[in-house]
This record gives sequence, C-alpha cells and structure tokens, in this order.
Amino acid sequence: MTEPPSDTADAIVVGAGPSGATAAYHLARAGLDVLLLEKTAFPREKVCGDGLTPRAVKQLVAMGIDISPEAGWLRNRGLRVISGGMRMELDWPQLATFPDHGLVRRRDDFDERLARQAQKAGARLTEHCTVTGPVRDDRTGRITGVHATLGGDRRPVTYRAPLVVAADGNSSRLSLGMGLHRRQDRPMGVAVRTYFTSPRHDDDYLESWLELPDRPGPEGRLLPGYAWVFGMGDGTCNVGLGVLDASLPYRDPDWRGILRTWCAGLPEDWGFTPENMTGPIRGAALPMGFNRQPHYADGLLLAGDAAGAVNPFNGEGIAYAMESGRTAAEVIAQARARRTAEGREAALRHYPRVMKDVYGGYYTLGRAFVKLIGRPRLMRLATERGLSHPQLMKIAFRLVNNLTDPTGGDAVDRVLNGLTKLVPRA
Repeated sequence: MTEPPSDTADAIVVGAGPSGATAAYHLARAGLDVLLLEKTAFPREKVCGDGLTPRAVKQLVAMGIDISPEAGWLRNRGLRVISGGMRMELDWPQLATFPDHGLVRRRDDFDERLARQAQKAGARLTEHCTVTGPVRDDRTGRITGVHATLGGDRRPVTYRAPLVVAADGNSSRLSLGMGLHRRQDRPMGVAVRTYFTSPRHDDDYLESWLELPDRPGPEGRLLPGYAWVFGMGDGTCNVGLGVLDASLPYRDPDWRGILRTWCAGLPEDWGFTPENMTGPIRGAALPMGFNRQPHYADGLLLAGDAAGAVNPFNGEGIAYAMESGRTAAEVIAQARARRTAEGREAALRHYPRVMKDVYGGYYTLGRAFVKLIGRPRLMRLATERGLSHPQLMKIAFRLVNNLTDPTGGDAVDRVLNGLTKLVPRA
C-alpha cells in the first residue's frame, strides 16, 4: 500500500490523521500533486472518544465517504447528560448547515478510511515516513520541503514542495522546526480512555457525566471536565474522561487511576471492570483554543492539533481537524491559481484570518468557559443545578458543540452567533 514517492510535489501534507487526510483529499480533488506522509502504518490506534458530532459528519459527507450502517458506522441521535442525580437526552438540533445525527467509529479504522479516500482522489500516501524537520531556503527562510526517514531502515530522504501543511499533531515537530511554539497562555487538556466489553454497546446516544471527582467520597474535588460512555455497536464501549483545563492545584494527576476509580462506581452489570477491559488505558493531550500561531508563515500552514484547533468547550478535535484541513487545502488551491508570487502570498496570508473569522470569537468564549469551570464551587453549582433547567441546557448544548446556522436560523442561533461576534477573535 505504501509506494516510494517522487521527491517533488505541488504540496506536502505531514501527518495522515483527520486534518492531514482531509487536506490531502481536497488538494488532490483540486488537481494538485500532493504527498501525504505518515510516520506509522495503517491501521494504527489513536486516543479518542470515537464519537463524531454533526460537524464531523458534514466533513465526511463532503469527502464522499460512505457513512451508512452497512459500511460499519453507528449513528447516534444526540447526547445524554448525567449530573446531580438527573439525566437528560438532548437530540442534535435540526439545522440547515449540519446533519441531524452523529456517528461512532474506532479511530484505528476511522483514520485509515480518510487516508484511503485521499489516495482515491489522487494523493500519494507514504507510510513509515517520519518527518524530521523542514527544508528551508537559505535566503528567505521559507520552507521548501521536508527531511524525513523512510521505512524500517530509516533511510534518509528529502521531499520538496513550495507549500507544506503541518498536520503532525500536538507536538508538531515540523512547526517547532519553523520556530512556531505552543502558546503558554492557552489551555491544554488531557483525555484518557479504554474499551470494555459491555451490554451497553448499542446506544442511540453518546453519554456524558459532568460530575467527575478526583477521588471517591465527600472529600473529592470536582475536576473541570467530564467522563464519557460511548457505545461502539460491536460489543464494546469506549469509556474515558476529558479534563478541559489540566492546570490543577497539584502536579501530575493519576488520570488512569481517576478513570479506574470512576468506573468502579458505576453499576456492576455494565461490565466496566478490569476483567472486561479489552486494552490498556491510553492518554493524549488536547491542544485547545488556537494554542499555536500564526497558522501560516513562510510557506507552512498549520491544521488540526498542530494548530491547537481543539474546541475548548468540550475537547472535540476531529471535526475541527477536518474543517481546518479542508480550509488549508482551499486556500492553497486558490493561491496556486494566482498569476504572481505577490498574489499567491497574499492568498496564503489570508489563511490565519479565515481561521480566526470562523473560530476566533467562539474559541475566545471557550477559553473563558475553561477558566470558569476551573473554579470548584462554580463547577459543583453547574453540575448540581444545570439539568433542572431544560431550556438552558438545550442552549448550552448547542453552544458547547458549536451547532448553529450562521445565517437565518432561530433565536438561539442569532444569540449564539451574536456572542461570538462580540468578543475578540484572538
């Protein structure tokens, strides 16, 4: 499945996760010769809740991917929220902009589906290709390609292209090589998850538990995040926790231990016990709220986790990875059509503005939200009282999941869209 590529292309995409595969697909569809470089080989595992909101579903449809149940996708109607001894089922809203359902699929299969779709569109995928750093023009400092090692023998190779998309995840070695470091004033989160065989595997709703203590008993401090149970439809459940702000008053929390303790407090017949665990507990960082900028500089565009594009409200990353990958591809395609170098660069420099226009105000609100729920008293009040106000919960549900129609829509759309326009787009 992996073929040695030629050493030149119109664009190089580093990383074949959701952002990279989506970027490569749309670049290829626009007629560009694109190299998609992946350091591992498919199938491969990634830490994720495996739940896809309507935002992600929209991007899958745009890539022409078969999302039918017959193709192995499990649909869900919305989110079941549990807090303060109460539960509420919130359906995905009926909108003109987004589908009215979500999906579930394991990441070890999901990412490969996207990468193979990019291949079908014409992208040249190379697996077992570890990018070690940028190739830069000595005179201008622009990126002109990447250095990499290929295969099990780690043979050094160099690939060249006038434009490169960094879709290489949170650590983004390529971004660091270009001098783009993570902003320390932006939130970082953490997620840990595992799988259990469980009778709860076939569920019409994703499930979120808002009360997540750091230890059992009355002395437990509520963490600024949530736990989840997502039925996979295959006899297993993805069970995990996401903490939206990891800046806690103590260092190095035992996240895996917290997840084990939380699972131990659930009903025994759900099967979330060590003997039913089908794999280890794994963890990953959640780079949120545009924590690496600028999103374009010197021929390099950032997408997905490399751009810090995770939603600060709920830790969702896949939808924003795919959206940013598609946007990067569209900007590159438009730039390639310009007749002069100055025109091409003007189009490329528009990418950070597009990102901020789409997400900037919303992510500013999200960062404020992270600070608020980092206060234990406020977090406890919200979890105890929230579900007793159904209309407020429905509005909060749409805000947290960023699901509105940008034009027209109902009163909730207009209020939420207005909020994102009133705050700075930073």
